[in-house]
Parts: sequence; C-alpha cells; structure tokens
Amino acid sequence: MSVIDTARPKSVSYSHYTLERAKRSLICSPFKTVLFEKMRASRVPMSDIAGSAGFKNGYSKRELSELMADNSLAWLIQVGILRREVDGQGITDSFRLTPLGRQLVEQLQKKDWSGPTWGDYLLNAITCWFRVPF
Repeated sequence: MSVIDTARPKSVSYSHYTLERAKRSLICSPFKTVLFEKMRASRVPMSDIAGSAGFKNGYSKRELSELMADNSLAWLIQVGILRREVDGQGITDSFRLTPLGRQLVEQLQKKDWSGPTWGDYLLNAITCWFRVPF
C-alpha cells in the first residue's frame, strides 16, 4: 500500500500568456468581484447570476439576460477560470472556480481590481471572437 502526502497540495504552474489571458477575461467580464469571491466558497446557480437577481446580489455590473450571462460564463470556462458544477445526475446550472480561477481571484484580492483599459477590451474581444490563444 502506498502513502499519499496530502499535507502539501501542489499548485499548478501556468504560462504567462495563460495567466494574462485569464486575468484580462476576468476583468473584462460583466461580473463583479463579489461573484468570484462567492464562487471560491461555494457553487453559484445561474438563477442567482442572470437577470435582476444577479444585479441585486451584486454579482453583475448590470442586469444580464440569461443568454448573455451564459455566454460570458462560457467564455470564462473556456479560458479556464470557471467550471460547471456536477452532481450525481450530471452537469448542473451552477458554477465554481477552477484552480486557475482561485489563483487569479486571490492575486486580485491582494491588489486593487483595476478596471480594464480599452486595449484590454479590444484584445479580449478579438481573443473571444476568434478563439486566438494570446
């Protein structure tokens, strides 16, 4: 029988470009830090994110339709920040942070979440539209 060392979790190292793309996607998203901080602790269902509930909960910068919220969350999944929650029945409508997402949220909590520049918005839109990995 082998012994597993669980005392020290190993962190995954990501390339500079992966971290920059993920950070840019995070700060350009229509969501506020409150949502990502909540996702660090527990899953957040789509019904709490989309529509007026998301705005009232302080999760989004404005009211988002379910389609717009889903598209924005799907992009954050593609860049590796989020994952869909899975239960015994399969995929649910809830979301959680990935290890990359946790790492970025922790880094951004230590610093002020500076707003994105127009260049950030443009590069994020190009990357999202063409799925270019830079």
